[in-house]
Order: sequence, then C-alpha cells, then structure tokens
Amino acid sequence: MDLIGRKEEIKTLEWDLEKNEPQFVAVYGRRRVGKTYLIREMFHDQFTFFHTGLRGASAKAQLAAFRTSLIQCGHENCPVLQNWCTAFFELYKLIKGSPLGRKVIFIDELPWMDTPKSDLITGLEGFWNGRATSRREKDVFLIVCGSASSWIVKKLLHNCEGLYGRLTDRVWLRPFTLAECERYAQRLGLVMTRQEICEAYMALGGIPYYWSLMRPDLSLAQNMDALFFAERGKLREEFGHLYASLFKNAEQHVKIVEALAKRKSGMTREEIIAATGLKNGGNFKTWLEELVQCDFIRKYLPSGKRNRGAIFQLIDNYTLFYYSFLSDGHIHDEHFWSNSLTSPKIATWKGLAFERVCLQHVRQIKMALGISGIVTQEYAWRSAHPDEDTRGAQIDLVLDRADKTVNLCEIKYSDTPYEIDKEEDMLLRNRKALFAKETGGRKNCRTTLIAANGVKRSKYWGTIQSEITLDDLFKE
Repeated sequence: MDLIGRKEEIKTLEWDLEKNEPQFVAVYGRRRVGKTYLIREMFHDQFTFFHTGLRGASAKAQLAAFRTSLIQCGHENCPVLQNWCTAFFELYKLIKGSPLGRKVIFIDELPWMDTPKSDLITGLEGFWNGRATSRREKDVFLIVCGSASSWIVKKLLHNCEGLYGRLTDRVWLRPFTLAECERYAQRLGLVMTRQEICEAYMALGGIPYYWSLMRPDLSLAQNMDALFFAERGKLREEFGHLYASLFKNAEQHVKIVEALAKRKSGMTREEIIAATGLKNGGNFKTWLEELVQCDFIRKYLPSGKRNRGAIFQLIDNYTLFYYSFLSDGHIHDEHFWSNSLTSPKIATWKGLAFERVCLQHVRQIKMALGISGIVTQEYAWRSAHPDEDTRGAQIDLVLDRADKTVNLCEIKYSDTPYEIDKEEDMLLRNRKALFAKETGGRKNCRTTLIAANGVKRSKYWGTIQSEITLDDLFKE
C-alpha cells in the first residue's frame, strides 16, 4: 500500500480485519488530516456499504441520503426511511443479501448524522448489539469515522449505555510529522529545502490537505500568498469552516483559542476564564476537553503541579497563523508574504512558530538525545516568583526525565548557525540556576540548545551540554 506514514494505523486495521470476530472500529482525528483517504485506500473502495453524513442537514435529509447510499450499494427495494432504527434494519437486510465474505461497512462523518433529538445512537445500538454481532458468520467489519473527535469520544468511546464497551478498536489519526511532510512534498512535486518545509509546517502543520493545495510551479512565498493572502485564497476562509464543522456551537471554542493565541506557553483554566469572560462549570470543561480531543490545544502539568494547575496551550499551527496574520483583516496586499519575508513581524512569528514545531516533535528530540527509552514529562516553565532580577525567566521546553535528569531546551530559529554571546550565556546560566532553585534542585539540569541551523562554536559554546538541529527533527 503506497501511503505516506500511517504504518501503525494500517497495521491496527489489518490485524482487526484478520480477526474472526465482528469488529467495530472508530477512526477519528482533526478535520483534513486524511481519515477518509486512509480508509478508502486501505480497502480499495471495496465496501459492502459506504455512506457519508451531511454537514448541517436535517434528520429528514440525513435519512434520505442514507437511503440513497443503500440503493447505490445494491438495496433494490429500500423503502423511505422514517427513523434510524428502520435505517439500520435496512442496512442489515443489505448485509444479509450480499455475497459471502467480510462485510466492510464504512460510515464517514457519523457525528454529522446525529441531529438534535436524533435516535441515531439508538439505531446504531440496535444494529450492532442485536444484529451484527449475532450473525453466525461473524463477518461484519464496521468502521465509523468523524472529524468531530469529541463526539466520537463522548458517544462511542465513553458511551455508558447500549454501546458501552462495544468498540473493538480505535484509530486516532494525527497530523504528519516533518519527515512525512517531506515525503509528501516530494510526491506532490514540490521542490523545497528542509528549512522551507519547516517554514511551511509552521503555517500548515502536518495537515495533508493543506499541503496538497501548494503548486509545484510556485515558490514557497508565492504559495503562501496564493493560499492565505490572495482574495480567493483557499485557506483564507478556512478558519470559520474548520471550527463550525467540528463543534455545533463553535463560538465558545473560538473564544478559548483566541485567548490562548495570545499566550505562547499557555494558560491555566482560571486565566482562560478571566480572559474570555466564560462561566466556569461543566460546559467550560467540556469545551476544553473537546479542543484537546480535536488536536487544537494540549494540556500539560508543570513540574510539581497537580491537575488543578494544568496548563492549556494552543498548538494548532494553522489556527496560530490565522491569529498572527489574518484574524484582524488588516492585510490587503495579495503579495504580503513575498514582500515581507525579511520583516521583523515574520521573523518574530518564525521564532515562536519554531518553538511549536519542536513541541510537536518531542519524540525526534528524544531520539537525537539518545533518551527514547526514558519516560519524560514535557512542559514549558516560567518562574513562579518574577521580580526585577528574574522577570521574563522562562524555558521553552523542559524534558523532565525519569532518570533524575532534566533537559532545559532553549529553542532558536535563524537562517545561520546561532551564536551564543556573553549576554545569552549569562541568561542561560541564570535560567538553569533559577529552575534548579525553584524546583528544589533534586535533578541534574542540562542545557540543550535546539537551533535550526546549528550552533556556532564560539567562546561561550560550552554553556550547552547538547545540541539539536533541524535535521534531527526530520528523523523517523
């Protein structure tokens, strides 16, 4: 199978397919990440039944579309469907009349089918518990898919009623890594250096669909202009569609990500509430959890903190790019990116965006450090007691290791090898000392410098104990 990445996901689905038992598998992940493509390629579009839910449609329209899919898949006498219980009964009739062999049922965008007061889950429960699993042939392989990961988690993974414990497997599809984007760019015919791939990743993330929109005949800067700043740029209006397609009432989710976009290292729950004016409570907790499950934000615990001290950090590259350049609508130059490449605004953005890319490639950083087998906790750190001497004291990435060692990672992005001068040397030493003091000095602290183009061997180079370059982030 000629798919980029997805090795573990494919292996999981292949193992499930070989089992002589009914299988109910949920595939979920962020919008545009390639879920449908993976399933269709793996099964070569050979499905006993295939259906895609309709975004924003009524229950009547959803049922009519489901009936059309049944007819297209061979149900010759399908009646008009009145509810989901009868819809899934007609699906079972289709299965019974199909040829011998594995019955692969693929229902895409299942969350969109769950309209208000819908009996979708009831119908699905009846189909799986009462029919699919009772077949003597044990041949039903049901795959459901959806971009609304929070719906999948709540209604299927954590279902406390008829579907409790019924999922036999789950596949969480994550964005591509830098290495996977490099291979994908080559397949698309994009001629790019690794630094250009990294800079594209800063804006597009590892979302295959976004990468597929780039043209081989344009430079990276021209592609950025065409996608984001041209009047009809394909990613200029993506933001509204992105959140509206995932959350039924996206306004609250957008308020949260808008607040988090202003604080690179993240915010506590209390800080988000203060910044947004949203009310604390069960709904707010749900909104946060949904954003985590959809890969927009990550939740982490600083050293020594318990769950109440958790930090929420916005990590979706496209969303952060949107808030950096598009949200206020002030840029009207269709060639803004090409005309501003050397501007301080873009230079500052690259520095912050590279920090986020590193957070998304902690596994590769650990490989380069030779600590892949050591359990780590990853978090950003800032002084708990800022004063005139320690104001601004923070560390981009801390790898808190189970072997009583801590890597304090400073992240620098520049077009040339980074040089540590006297002032930077003093800052690095002071940060290490302050971190050791505030965390009790129980672990051996080592300074790691992650620099896109390496570190220049200068007088102060000895301040660091290890060095990571951009090439290290491309490791598989």
